[in-house]
Amino acid sequence: MYAVIKTGGKQYRVTTGMNLKVESLAADVGSKVILDQVLAVGEGDSVVVGSPRVQGATVQATVVAHGRHDKVRIFKHRRRKHFAKSQGHRQNYTELSILEIKK
Repeated sequence: MYAVIKTGGKQYRVTTGMNLKVESLAADVGSKVILDQVLAVGEGDSVVVGSPRVQGATVQATVVAHGRHDKVRIFKHRRRKHFAKSQGHRQNYTELSILEIKK
């Protein structure tokens, strides 16, 4: 069984037992989180697609850790203009472990 969820402005395809890094959530490590923005649920050949969400469907997950992704380097340069600008960014994330998918 799998589900397509939406969190942090992004969509993820999740299955039971998988770990997933999503945008930072305000939850403590070890606490359970219920994700209720389920866009689709599939099992075998049957797929239920919501419009926009599947009514009554939830995904239960546990917060494993909080962290920061690798640094992304931004470098802007204009040739022959003596312009060079360097910048970096590290995005925060929350790692979730998917426990259960309910239809």
